[in-house]
Amino acid sequence: MTERRSFARGNTLESNGRERQRLRTQSQSLRKYTTDLLEAIEVGPNASAVDLGCGPGGATDILCELVGAHGHVVGVELDEASVALARMLVRERGLANVEIVRSDARDTGLPSSSFDLVHVRLLLVNVPAPEEVVAETVRLVRPGGYVAVLEPDVALGVCYPPDSRLARLIELLRTAYRTAGADLYPGRRLPHLLATAGLEKIAVHARAEVCPWGHPQSTVCLDLVQNMRSNILNSGLIDEPELDQLEHAARKHLADPNTMSLPVTYFAACARKPTWAA
Repeated sequence: MTERRSFARGNTLESNGRERQRLRTQSQSLRKYTTDLLEAIEVGPNASAVDLGCGPGGATDILCELVGAHGHVVGVELDEASVALARMLVRERGLANVEIVRSDARDTGLPSSSFDLVHVRLLLVNVPAPEEVVAETVRLVRPGGYVAVLEPDVALGVCYPPDSRLARLIELLRTAYRTAGADLYPGRRLPHLLATAGLEKIAVHARAEVCPWGHPQSTVCLDLVQNMRSNILNSGLIDEPELDQLEHAARKHLADPNTMSLPVTYFAACARKPTWAA
């Protein structure tokens, strides 16, 4: 569930080839959520936008369409391999007005008050102290500009019939996140995080989707378990054979056509920086 990347401090998810491919697939599956969020924002041609934690592509292409040929988009990513993939994507799609820079999303080094829009997607879920990222968005956006955020809440998921093995895996995942200093519920915190950072006119919407087997989001929690496998095993709460058995059984349960799965609820929020803000 994470548009994931590495950070200088507090890396929650591992960065590897499988994860980067998952992120690209996930980016497409969440495209409609992102476009709906950005439709409510008064940013148009000739504007400037930044995509914090863009991973191997993120929403840079969507932002490129939003600002038009004379606008400017910057994608910020720290993981070196993801930066290379994002730059390749930019070249392949001919996105001449998109620049990918390698930097920490919590301290980008980009000029203050220099963007009309700062976009964040599935980033706060993976960092300790997500308020640091939010503070950076406020620093980067110009007075009167917008911040747009999409983040998950795994606790607001449903699987029916329930499955104890899937529930155990999700609890192990939550424990691994807590151990890393992050959590799986940043979506519900968005209004508070944005308001505390000094943003105003905050609007929040929740999006949830029933995902049949084969949908890119249907196994999102199990895919995260795979990514954090070493962390989970190092916790001492489970051994490798049992983890394998649980994952096999959970995937089989989700593949049953009689199983209804709504794996995660996403919260989409937009806010403005006050025009009087420095």
